[in-house]
Amino acid sequence: MLKIRDVCKIFNHTKVLENINLDVKKSSILGIAGPSGCGKSTFLRCIQKLEPIDHGTIECGGRTGFMFQDFQLFPHMTVLQNLTYAPTLKNKDSGKDYKKQAEGMLGDLGMASKANEYPNTLSGGQKQRVALARSLMTQPDILLCDEPTSGLDVSTTMDVVALLQSVGEQFGITIIIASHDLDFLTKISDRIVLLKDGAIAVDMDPRTDGAPIDFLKRYY
Repeated sequence: MLKIRDVCKIFNHTKVLENINLDVKKSSILGIAGPSGCGKSTFLRCIQKLEPIDHGTIECGGRTGFMFQDFQLFPHMTVLQNLTYAPTLKNKDSGKDYKKQAEGMLGDLGMASKANEYPNTLSGGQKQRVALARSLMTQPDILLCDEPTSGLDVSTTMDVVALLQSVGEQFGITIIIASHDLDFLTKISDRIVLLKDGAIAVDMDPRTDGAPIDFLKRYY
């Protein structure tokens, strides 16, 4: 599904990512952990091609979708308009009506009643669901999530865990999540890769390795 070989990324003569080698299986959930500044977000942005890599290769066997940490919803558009804007703009000559697809997506994520509301009326958890729905409008094979629980309380975080697991199972999507929240990552991930100083320091299965949080904290 995703093959990463010898990937390096340099900012201002500093290696933010150094010799990253990784294979990600289809329909799996991969957590990317690590302290602030370790390269988690940059890694996702390189996969999405929002940032060019300086060395190595990234082979992606399908489309990617990206959930930004700060949602990046258009404040002057309704929830429904936020979902349909990019697909309509990109495929304006196709004649396809994306409204029905967007309404179905919102229904799947429990947000049908919010279709005509604006982002400033939504809670953090509701904005997260809208951002997820917008990402899924592109029908990605791989969903990249940058700090999806940032600023959310414990209860809403658990909702995000259940939501992403459900989306992964329902749509057969591979999910890669960058997060500093070790408790969240150990609950949701099939595998956790921890980055430190731009390199892979740990590659583990939180379901079989004992006390994963305590172990991972050693690298923070």
